[in-house]
Amino acid sequence: MARMTAFDSPLLLGFDHFERMLDRIAKAGNDGYPPYNIERTGENGLRITLAVAGFSMDDLLVTLEDNQLTIRGKQGEDEDGRIFLHRGIAARQFVRSFVLAEGIEVVDAKLDNGLLHVDMERPAPQSRQRVISIKQDGKGAEKARILEGHAENG
Repeated sequence: MARMTAFDSPLLLGFDHFERMLDRIAKAGNDGYPPYNIERTGENGLRITLAVAGFSMDDLLVTLEDNQLTIRGKQGEDEDGRIFLHRGIAARQFVRSFVLAEGIEVVDAKLDNGLLHVDMERPAPQSRQRVISIKQDGKGAEKARILEGHAENG
């Protein structure tokens, strides 16, 4: 049986990429590890901060693919032969994904005192308006060219 979604409507042409993004968000999971903050750092700046105590820079990987920011952490095995009587500090791997809005750019990633900061920037919105000429068979083609020229000049 086929899955029905709100995007199946014939009035919503070309929105299938939104459906894929919503699927990715749902699959990201609700695992609370590692904890993170999302903050606004300026008019167009954003920052994601993850608490990754115990992870070194070599243990972390930050990737961006098709507007999906993925942060992976995997610690190496203990090679010094330590024997733990109690192990309360998690030493597990994680994958944390964030779906970014169109146009958001990842600017920087820094590890500082057990916190991984990923800085992003949202470009200022630009107005995109375009005049679409209406053509008619025969005589109207010349009129459409004149209208296009008028829209570019005026």
